[in-house]
Amino acid sequence: MLGRDTRLFVGAVIVACVVLVGPSAPGGPLFGGPRAVSTDGDVVANRVMTWNMCNPCEEGNTDRAAEIARYAPQVVGLQEACARDVERIREYLETRHGLVYHVEYGTVLRSWSRCGGAPWRPGGYGQAILSAAPMTDRVNVEYPDGGSEDRGYMAVTTTVGGARVRVFNTHLAERRQELVRAKQTRVLAAAVARYDRTVLLGDFNAVPDAPELDRVWALATDTDPQCRPALYGACRTTADWNTKFDYVFLRGITSRGHQVKPSVYSDHHLVYAELDPIRASPGP
Repeated sequence: MLGRDTRLFVGAVIVACVVLVGPSAPGGPLFGGPRAVSTDGDVVANRVMTWNMCNPCEEGNTDRAAEIARYAPQVVGLQEACARDVERIREYLETRHGLVYHVEYGTVLRSWSRCGGAPWRPGGYGQAILSAAPMTDRVNVEYPDGGSEDRGYMAVTTTVGGARVRVFNTHLAERRQELVRAKQTRVLAAAVARYDRTVLLGDFNAVPDAPELDRVWALATDTDPQCRPALYGACRTTADWNTKFDYVFLRGITSRGHQVKPSVYSDHHLVYAELDPIRASPGP
């Protein structure tokens, strides 16, 4: 049996090791608080993210997967997404980072120039949603007028923060196509309005006070607390050209945190939000 002095010495060594090395739980902080960066294999259950990945770009899918894994959202909506790229990203997230995601696609066109593939079998291009929880009731809608390129929205029902939520992901028409985007938001807003609890992610290609977003603002609130149409100058920019195009809109849900993270792998930043706990109910 160890003597009292020996036990005290051993105890002091253990305490010193804990302070220097940190707690034994993976990624666990010494003091409580939200984590900005994820530990591999552990998604953040109430975090939702949107990211336009840039296409065509020469970035590798291993790098894209690492960017997503760094913040490990429960749900991420991707725009300008090639189906083959998203599948590789999903695989890398699992095999290299221990993050297991389900995936649903919102393909709006088949494009060899955008996504490669054989000339007779070009790759699918559009949106995608990755979710750590299973997804149901997927819909994929192509807008009647896409503008200079086919555009659309997709929606799924999944679990965020322990509750069922309807998640939309969209990419609106390119800049300087305001009238086209106005038609698109009319279609989108009508779909969102059918649900009481909604997360709306996407690249809207419009600044907050653009008239074509009025229908969306009437239904939902952006998670950036400083960003409202009347406060456009205070919005955090989300793209390399110093403007706000990317949004996490919430309907029937509130947010307790909003982050914009520039990425060297895209001309758009990663935008994510932490949702307040949601009272569970049968559906969104």
